[in-house]
Amino acid sequence: MPDPGRDAYFMADLYGEMQLAEPAAKRTIGSYVPGLVLVAVAALASLWLSEHYGPPAILMGLLIGLALNFVSADKRLSAGLDLASQTLLRIGIVLLGLRITFAEISGLGVSPFVMLIGIMTVVILVGVFTARLFKQDMLFGLLAGGATAICGISAALALWSIIGEKRIGQSQFTIVVLGITIASAAAMTFYPAIAGFLGLSDTQAGFLIGASIHDVAQSIGGGFAYSENAGEVATVVKLSRVTLLVPVLLIVTLALQKFGGGAEGGKFSLKQGLPWFIVGFVVLVAVNSLVALPDTVAETGAKAASTLLLFAVIAAAIKSNLAGLLSHGLRSFGPVIMTTITAFALSLLAVQML
Repeated sequence: MPDPGRDAYFMADLYGEMQLAEPAAKRTIGSYVPGLVLVAVAALASLWLSEHYGPPAILMGLLIGLALNFVSADKRLSAGLDLASQTLLRIGIVLLGLRITFAEISGLGVSPFVMLIGIMTVVILVGVFTARLFKQDMLFGLLAGGATAICGISAALALWSIIGEKRIGQSQFTIVVLGITIASAAAMTFYPAIAGFLGLSDTQAGFLIGASIHDVAQSIGGGFAYSENAGEVATVVKLSRVTLLVPVLLIVTLALQKFGGGAEGGKFSLKQGLPWFIVGFVVLVAVNSLVALPDTVAETGAKAASTLLLFAVIAAAIKSNLAGLLSHGLRSFGPVIMTTITAFALSLLAVQML
C-alpha cells in the first residue's frame, strides 16, 4: 500500500533537485498525449469562460484543474501532466522575456525604481514574517511574498521551481496560486476606482496599480481602466517588477545553497544554481532590447507564454493533493492576504512622493 505522505509530494521537482517517485517506465511520445489533451481541453474551457464571463483565465484554469483532481489517479495521464507542469512551465518563463526591454526599465527613472525595489523587499519580508506568525514554513511565506511582490503566478511558479516541492508541497503552492489569482482579480476591479476616489494623477495611479497588483495582465488592464497614460505607466512599473524576478531567484538560490541544504551543500556556481530558463529569460530580454522584433513575434511570444503558464497551472492543480489543500483554513492564506495589503499600502504611500 503506498505511503500517503509520499503521494502528497508526487510530482517531479521543477528544478530537478530530487526524485520522490519510483523510477518511471520509459516514456514514448504517445505516452504524453492523454495528459496533454486533458490539459489542453481544460485550458480551452478556461479561456472560453474568461472571454465570456470576465474572470482571469488563470483562475478558471486553476479551478477546473482542481475539479479534475480525481483523474490524477490514472497513471496514463502522468507523463503529459509532468510535461505540462515542468517543461512547458520553463519554456513559458523564458518567453516572458519578450514582454520586456531594458529601455522600458530605464525609462521608469531612478527614484521610482528605488521605491519599487523597497516595496518589493518589504513585501517579501512581510510574507516570511507572517508565515512565522501563523506557525507556517518560512519558505511558504517566501513563496507568497515573492509571488505578490514580483509578478503573481509567473513568480510563484519560478520560485517554486527553485525552492523545490520537497520544501513546499503542492497543496501549499496551490494555496498561493489561488490566493494570488483572487487578489489580482479583485485588485483590478477596485484599485482603479480607489485611485479615482483619491484623485490621483495618471502617473500616480499608474504607479499605484503597476506596483501593487500581482499578475501582469491584471496590472496592465487595471492601469488602462483608469486612463491611457496611467496604463502606460502601469505597464512600465509592472514590467520592471517582472525584470527583478531574475535577481530574486538568484538570491533565493544562493540562500538555499548556503542555509537550506542545497543539492550538494557546496559553493554556489552558475552551472548548479542558475537554471537554464532564467538564462533564456535574460537572453530574450536582451534580444528584445537590442533588436526591433516584429510585432507579430512579440505578440505571438506573449500569447504563447500565457498559454504555457496556463497549462502549467492546470497540470499542477490536477496533480495537487486536494485533500491536503482542503485541510487548510483561512489562516493558510494569511501570507498572501498580508502581503497584498502591504503592497497596496506601501505603493499608495510611494505615489505621494511622485
